Amino acid sequence: MGSDALALADGLWRGEVDIESFHPFSYMGELTEIADGVTFLPSFANVSLFDTDERLTMIDTGSPMLAGSNFEKIRAWSTAPVGRAVYTHGHIDHVFGLGPFEKEAADRGWPLPEVIAHEAVVGRFDRYRSTTGYNAVINRRQFQIESLQWPTDYRYPDRTYSDALTVDGFELHHGKGETDDATWVWVPGHEILCCGDFFIWASPNAGNPQKVQRYPAEWAEALRAMAALDATVMLPGHGLPIVGAGRVRRVLEDSAELLESLVDQSLDMINSGATLDEVIHDVAAPTHLLDLPYLKPIYDEPEFIVRNIWRLYAGWYSGDPAELKPAPASALATELAELAGGARRLAARALDIDDVRLACHLVELALAAAPDDPIVRDANEQVYSRRAEGEASTMSKGIFSWAARRTQE
Repeated sequence: MGSDALALADGLWRGEVDIESFHPFSYMGELTEIADGVTFLPSFANVSLFDTDERLTMIDTGSPMLAGSNFEKIRAWSTAPVGRAVYTHGHIDHVFGLGPFEKEAADRGWPLPEVIAHEAVVGRFDRYRSTTGYNAVINRRQFQIESLQWPTDYRYPDRTYSDALTVDGFELHHGKGETDDATWVWVPGHEILCCGDFFIWASPNAGNPQKVQRYPAEWAEALRAMAALDATVMLPGHGLPIVGAGRVRRVLEDSAELLESLVDQSLDMINSGATLDEVIHDVAAPTHLLDLPYLKPIYDEPEFIVRNIWRLYAGWYSGDPAELKPAPASALATELAELAGGARRLAARALDIDDVRLACHLVELALAAAPDDPIVRDANEQVYSRRAEGEASTMSKGIFSWAARRTQE
């Protein structure tokens, strides 16, 4: 088995490899042996495998587009039947790799793998089936993949649990974090922690602007609980393994500290009567944490986490009375364009100013007031292309790149 993933992880930790050139979702490597009978497959998402009693236990199963290639890689390591698969949560990149193994089992007369997950995974799959169109739209935008199709059929779990479950030496624990259905797995016999997406070699994905509620306070609690185990190896849902008890404990505690800081600052302002606008622009993540190679905001961003904290504790009303029952956006844009001397004046100003955040507001108003004007449409493309180029996170790049392209369609 290869050790490239472990060497790369060590290089990232030491600063010998630039984390900003290595996205945690980009590495599709070969199997890496972690311990006797334990192997790790870097994929989208990662798959962790344990060979126990002549059958395999999978922690996460991978994504639909890589199911076939993952099957071939795993079968090159072991031909043992898959006896069990654990979903760390119900996101489709973690739950769609079992198909080839189930086909193999049917062809060979083996029992089908048992799938175990938290009980809320069932509701997630049901919700996905009722929002297929929306999920296709937002994920095409987020990942800039126009051909992306959202699935309609899901492999539901055979067995669910509520708070905790121990099965053949695998301790499953529920915790809210990126999702409400999250599971982290402690394997004390190997001192290995499979943390799912509670840690992904990036600032926590606790604020995704196009997805449902995240739970940063509960997320931090789960990270603290994991840190107390003194695991010697952590296998995450995305990114690379963390090896060494000190390193594992540190990344978990640093991630918890980041989330706790954002929650505490936001709640202090919410309790003082601040508006959403004030909270967004005044709360700041500790720079000493964002500078760490495993907490850089290259996928999600602290600013988005703050918005999610507001949504969780304060609802959807921003504190601006005009937004409670607003006029149509096009009506406001038309009125402001007339006051400014026309939509083209707004568009020209958007191109002239250095403040790219403000420029986006102006070009958005211009486009809403004159959506068919070719000069306004060109300004939209220029402003949002400039905005996308200056962003580091997948979330921002995806949305701003889509905004630049929308007038080309």
